[in-house]
Amino acid sequence: MGKNEFLTPKAIANRIKAKGLQKLRWYCQMCQKQCRDENGFKCHCMSESHQRQMEVFGQNPDRIVDGYSEEFEDQFLEHIKRSHRFSRVAATVVYNEYIANRHHVHMNSTKWATLTDFVKYLGRTGKCKVDETPKGWFMTFIDREPETLLKEGLKNKRAKAEVADEERQERAIAEQIERASKSVKPDQLQSEVEMTEILESREEKVAFSLGASSLKPKEEKSSNGSIRPAMPSVFESGLEDIEKKPVASEREGITSFGDHSRNKRKKDAADALEEIMKEQEQAREKANRKDHWLCEGIVVKVMSKSLIEKGYYKEKGVVTRVIGKYVGEIKMIDSGDVLKVDQEELETVLPQIGGLVRIVNGAYRGSNARLLGIDTKKFAAKVRVEKGKYDGRVLPAIDYEDV
Repeated sequence: MGKNEFLTPKAIANRIKAKGLQKLRWYCQMCQKQCRDENGFKCHCMSESHQRQMEVFGQNPDRIVDGYSEEFEDQFLEHIKRSHRFSRVAATVVYNEYIANRHHVHMNSTKWATLTDFVKYLGRTGKCKVDETPKGWFMTFIDREPETLLKEGLKNKRAKAEVADEERQERAIAEQIERASKSVKPDQLQSEVEMTEILESREEKVAFSLGASSLKPKEEKSSNGSIRPAMPSVFESGLEDIEKKPVASEREGITSFGDHSRNKRKKDAADALEEIMKEQEQAREKANRKDHWLCEGIVVKVMSKSLIEKGYYKEKGVVTRVIGKYVGEIKMIDSGDVLKVDQEELETVLPQIGGLVRIVNGAYRGSNARLLGIDTKKFAAKVRVEKGKYDGRVLPAIDYEDV
């Protein structure tokens, strides 16, 4: 059996040594060969195959270097887009992850001498957002794919349409309030004026009747010379009764009619106000109901079954950062570990009754409130909004996932 056959200890040792990463300066990109030491690289450079590759390189060196540079850039951007699409990450971290593949295009075959030069190039061309810090260069990938740009445009268009709908609804509500105020107040004033005039006219009649009845009875002389009071006439007493009774009954009828009309106006105004408030509530619900609810500072529970083995399933954490509206950076309360979890694999957590909560979706999105009670049958919570424009408003039934 030969010295370096497939299963000999020497061949196995050589394969183990060649399996890992070796030094960059002993790698030949033209021949795609990695040497383990300086002597091996020197021997490779004197070989006939390497000499032929160098002759090809000498015929058009710029084109070959540009080709390797383009390939290195494409692979590097593909890796950062796949692994750190929405994150701000150190350039050295991305580079170390990229070179983990031993068959990658090496930087010594490109037009960039160092990683710093390459990062600056990405920042100048607008392919990444780069910034220099005391801890080194950091970069954020800028997605400029047509599909992403189209989605972003549609999202912006939808947001503008929602804003326009909200403004239109606010104008409609304002017009309804103005119409309601105009329809209630003039009628009320007119009815009050009419009632005042009627009552004044009736008061005059009553005063006249009372004045006539208050006269002293006439005195008549009898045949023997004595004076006796004249008997009231039947017609006079009847006239007095006829004048007094209708006036009193008319006053009572006018008073009851006035109370009834005032109560009816109050009820109509209350119904109109309740209808306006209901329309405002529906408009706020439509404007603030979104498909994303994550926000910083809230406590959530991890419900991803893929994290059962790592011990994070049904564990609580605090949202420290929201990435792209749908992904949250969660700092676990017990272990302190930081995870990136999609909102579909998270759920909200309710505190004890009396604790503070935040409304994360619906008409009162973004408001802080205090938990007053829980309805386990309807999966709803009763809260009271604290601070802000709706301070003190009590919401009797708000879904668990909205708070």
